Amino acid sequence: VEPNATIREIRLMFHKLYPRWYPARQSIKLDPKGKSLRDEEILQHLPVGTTATLYFKDLGPQIGWTTVFLIEYTGPLFIYFLFYFRMTFVYGLDERFTSSPHPVVNLACICHSFHYIKRLIETVFVHRFSRGTMPLRKIVKNCLYYWGFAAWLAYYINHPLYTPPSYGKKQINFAVIMFLLCEAGNFSIHVALSDLRRNGSKTRKIPYPTKNPFTWLFFFVSCPNYTYEVGTWISFTIMTQCVPVGLFTLLCFIQMTIWAKDKHCTYLREFKDYPSHRMPIIPFLL
Repeated sequence: VEPNATIREIRLMFHKLYPRWYPARQSIKLDPKGKSLRDEEILQHLPVGTTATLYFKDLGPQIGWTTVFLIEYTGPLFIYFLFYFRMTFVYGLDERFTSSPHPVVNLACICHSFHYIKRLIETVFVHRFSRGTMPLRKIVKNCLYYWGFAAWLAYYINHPLYTPPSYGKKQINFAVIMFLLCEAGNFSIHVALSDLRRNGSKTRKIPYPTKNPFTWLFFFVSCPNYTYEVGTWISFTIMTQCVPVGLFTLLCFIQMTIWAKDKHCTYLREFKDYPSHRMPIIPFLL
């Protein structure tokens, strides 16, 4: 192998010798217990001498992130409708194809559908993935999470015995405004992050606020997309005043906090000039 060869080129050479292990399935390391080397890394720039031993690990069958997101987000969209239209097998024959007398139930369906349609549009037209694939075995776990919670939320929100929020229209209107603002903010952050990787570049850059006011949250946190996402589900909880929605929101917050902390640490490790006042997900706190 030439000293100026990249890890991607080494993966391709390995694939020619062993067609079973396509590049996305390969993990190339300098140490068996170390981290996988990135595609753009050059062999002669690695901490090795005149000779180097590279270790290969089979990551198993892979699936593209675009396909992953399309599967994860399409499920909740259609599962929710099964409960909204009260299919026969959901609430029984007496309630089949009936509708709720509460307008908030219709509004919740619109907001829930809008959220996942937005996610699908972002997946196809906005997102640029630094990693091309995910292990196929994880898709089952991810779908159980998204699809299962969608069914749980929809069951209670569309149930014939569902009761509307305690403070009526004021509570609902406040929640809708908050929901729309958070959705707009989340979309704005995704567009800003996508603009950092134009022309297929995988080089990581520090994200900064743009002229769009929704991106100004970058002044305070490293992952404002997660901040807005949590805000979206908090508003949906307020709108529906439903315990399962609140529990789902709590789990979302815990998971996104973990992701935000990991990404925040990565920024600090890779960029010496990274803004020190930023927090991972909640300004000034967390």
